[in-house]
Amino acid sequence: MNVILIAIIVVNILISYKGFNDLSFFRKYEFHVGSIRSGEQIRMVSSGFLHADLPHLIFNMLTLYFFAPVVIEYLGSISFVLVYFGSLVFGSLLTMLFHKNDYSYRAVGASGAVTGVLYSAILLQPDMMLGIFFIIPIPAYLFGILYLLYSIYGMKAKNDNIGHTAHFGGAVGGYLITLIKEPQLFVDHTLMVILLAIPIVVLFVMEKMGKL
Repeated sequence: MNVILIAIIVVNILISYKGFNDLSFFRKYEFHVGSIRSGEQIRMVSSGFLHADLPHLIFNMLTLYFFAPVVIEYLGSISFVLVYFGSLVFGSLLTMLFHKNDYSYRAVGASGAVTGVLYSAILLQPDMMLGIFFIIPIPAYLFGILYLLYSIYGMKAKNDNIGHTAHFGGAVGGYLITLIKEPQLFVDHTLMVILLAIPIVVLFVMEKMGKL
């Protein structure tokens, strides 16, 4: 496995574990709109290495583990880092855009960065197949679309501490960065470029209509 990928997973585990056992640490570095607007911009990055609980951490790291090698193979390690951190930042920026007036809004998770890597990998290798629970086969692009549709549900339900809005910012980040790096994808994988844009469009339409 790529050394950079291992390092990112290890850092996520260590920081999340610290947060599980130290509430003051968790509160200091989680995404919190009021604190960010008062000048604590570090939270826009640090929150991407904290997780709400162990299942949240495992799900994100497993998703990263499965999809990151595809991005590294096609784009290289440096571009993978760009996709990962670029998507993390895109996720935080979109969250601030959607929740800028909700000073109490809090969220954590690598979901933005991971979703960006997920979208990048699917754009690069759209014929991938995944095994849900390691058994049920599903096309990777369908998994990606369902993942974001679930995020829409999470944003509407508002019943957890997961940064669902960051999923979309991350998806947009991974989507755009990959297409900028590999513009030939518009020609080679035109249908996939369109399909993966659908849940992103749905999100913004719902926001415009006040449905979120």
